[in-house]
Amino acid sequence: MPAEALVARNVAKSYRLRRGLTVDALRGVSLTVHPGERFALLGRNGAGKTTFLRIASTLLVPTSGTVEVFGRDAIADPVAVRSLLAVVPQEGKPFFHLTPREQVYAYLSARGFDRATARARTDEALGQMGLLEVADRLSTTLSGGQRQRTVVATVIATEAPLLFLDEPTIGMDPFARREVWESFRRLSRKGCTILLTTHYLDEAESLSEHLAIIERGRLLTQGTAEGLKQQVGGTLRVSVPDGARIRSELETFGQVVDDGEKLHVVVGPERVQEILALAAREKLQPTVGPVTLEEAFLRAVGRSIDAEG
Repeated sequence: MPAEALVARNVAKSYRLRRGLTVDALRGVSLTVHPGERFALLGRNGAGKTTFLRIASTLLVPTSGTVEVFGRDAIADPVAVRSLLAVVPQEGKPFFHLTPREQVYAYLSARGFDRATARARTDEALGQMGLLEVADRLSTTLSGGQRQRTVVATVIATEAPLLFLDEPTIGMDPFARREVWESFRRLSRKGCTILLTTHYLDEAESLSEHLAIIERGRLLTQGTAEGLKQQVGGTLRVSVPDGARIRSELETFGQVVDDGEKLHVVVGPERVQEILALAAREKLQPTVGPVTLEEAFLRAVGRSIDAEG
């Protein structure tokens, strides 16, 4: 049986601060990513996502725990592991003195690709990212979204067995994000394994075959997007702005989550009219929609993915 793409066991990372204080960035995270899988790691700012990716990609040594990439020990043998992966860092930047074409080609050459292969892959990756029209402009003249797409193009051109993507579509417009999503799907069909972090729940739901939610350095839950939504306990979400004064009554319908702006309660369709009548009595204006991955996140964490840590 082939080795798993990534196996993390009880990975912990602590930072020692001044005056003897310690901050635990990760507290025993364990997860497995299968070959060819698209896996999303979700969490708020400061939850530990980037720390985990840095450890898994050999850029950071954990305080304890183990990480294996295709059966190789990422901590004991980082050099062997690095040849198997490529990384889009959070808010990565291309070399400003290079054009997108030069950036991608130079990176492929540094990884040992011959000239013909590097040229072909450079053109293909730039085309997938919609960058051919600006391929020969200096990166200093590009927009923020174009620079981010250049970084993504640089990494996907490698077609490395394992790709780590830390907030890969940050700063992109909705159309560019969907082009990037399709490029990830194409890589997956070729056998590449993808582990991404993202703040965009629609991105996680659209791209991932498996996902996990991390909060304050702990892995809270994992599964498929559909499976996590089914655990919420209903099919409809009723959101009530300024609903604090009827919270006790809303709680009789089920678990209520406060995201700082609205109260959310998940119910079946047979209870919706009761909640709407309750809100109308208080002259509130609720909205009703289908359960999404956001409800699963709220249920696991207790607050929105955009809420400050």
